[in-house]
Amino acid sequence: MGIRADISQTIVESLYREALILADEVRATFDLSHHNVPAGESDFARIALSVEGLRTTTRVMHVLAWLLNRRAFFNGEMTEFQLRRHGRLPGDRPADPDNLAWLEPEIRDLIRASAKLHARIARLDRAWNSGFEMYPPAILRLRERLDRRMGEIQTL
Repeated sequence: MGIRADISQTIVESLYREALILADEVRATFDLSHHNVPAGESDFARIALSVEGLRTTTRVMHVLAWLLNRRAFFNGEMTEFQLRRHGRLPGDRPADPDNLAWLEPEIRDLIRASAKLHARIARLDRAWNSGFEMYPPAILRLRERLDRRMGEIQTL
């Protein structure tokens, strides 16, 4: 039998605060109205900023959604079944090195920070979900056969 991976509410709350701060930094950084890209190379820089901004924002929003699902579970607003069904973290799409070359070092650092946070949450997600595989297939088949047989007996 597998061992259930428990993630405490304290860990989730701490990660949630960290993700909220990061989300605010991402929003402020990728607000395109604040970037004055010089003429000439501006098209490539704007495209790189837009693409990596979208990737980074999506990455952080996936992390926040994962954490919000865990918070809802801990608060009794979501069942374990619902969490298993709808609480998986989508995969990450890494930044494009060609795009990163066009961005300022501070922006690259922020992108890396979001990728690191996503990787941490992905490890927790794998551990959490592996805990749901609690019964070997032979036991599951036996339970299915028992359920079918009990259904047959009740209909007699």
